[in-house]
Amino acid sequence: MPGKRLTLEERRFIEGARRDGLSLRAIGRELARPHTTISREIERNRQALNGAYRSVVAEFRTRQRARRPKPFRLARHRWLARRVERLLARKWSPEQIAVKFRRDHPDDPRWWVSSEAIYHSIYVQGRGGLRAELNQHLKSKRATRKSDTGVGQLVDQVHFSNRPAEATDRAVPGHWEGDLLLGAGGLSQVGMLTERMTRFTLLFALPTDRRAATVRAALTKIVATIPKQLRRSLTWDNGKEMAEHVAFSAATDLQVYFCDPGHPWQRGTAENTIGLVRAYLPKGEDLSRYRQRDLANFAEMLNERPRETLGWRSPAEAYADLLNGAMTA
Repeated sequence: MPGKRLTLEERRFIEGARRDGLSLRAIGRELARPHTTISREIERNRQALNGAYRSVVAEFRTRQRARRPKPFRLARHRWLARRVERLLARKWSPEQIAVKFRRDHPDDPRWWVSSEAIYHSIYVQGRGGLRAELNQHLKSKRATRKSDTGVGQLVDQVHFSNRPAEATDRAVPGHWEGDLLLGAGGLSQVGMLTERMTRFTLLFALPTDRRAATVRAALTKIVATIPKQLRRSLTWDNGKEMAEHVAFSAATDLQVYFCDPGHPWQRGTAENTIGLVRAYLPKGEDLSRYRQRDLANFAEMLNERPRETLGWRSPAEAYADLLNGAMTA
């Protein structure tokens, strides 16, 4: 795939291969990439502190660089924008315009413009290329375009099948599962993390919304309270609130694994813990009224309850043992 941007899976391969001592040329052969591409990728994305290459950091930095504002096609080609404007004034939809131009000029890419480019040019004023009042010619007549991505778009997921086997048998600590608890009418929410070996649970406030950026910030803050030795993995469902999982992993060094669609039992510890947390946060309540100190108090009460599965120790006791081990290791 020379010439194409490296994928997250390729970056993960590079990270593992460098850790195993493979040369740049050997990595290039495995990925069918020039070794110079591998070299540039590593040099561009080395971490400042120790010079190590991290795939999630590289992916995050690449996305950040790609987000630089670019002028829309219709802003760069005013002759094309004028023709689009004339058809919009005649009540043509952006889809109809895009199809007509491509059909009438199949061999001339100068005429090719997507319906998305037309929508963006109307709604993103300042660099779009079309007049703002043209939205009145659209069927919806909205001043802003309705998003169809909800709270985020999940891409570059690492699926459950790739989660380390040690997480499944609970033999190694530091593997977490997470989820959101929703309040009355789905209008409020609280975040939850639970550690698979000890069942130790953390709750975190999301008082305003559950959009991807909000969840990433709150989740990053709560994970910062966990020692690095106990950050091995986080398993989540396919909710769009985790759309910024790459940035989250880059900030916390905690890899996120996503359940297969329709397989909630792959996150069984979280499912069971939600049932226990509901004793403190019942369904039908407005969860936005609880502050972080309230949630910390609820989590403390839950963690102090003895569990048969822990030999009648409490999650707090089991987790304290892990912390003591992490601090002395």
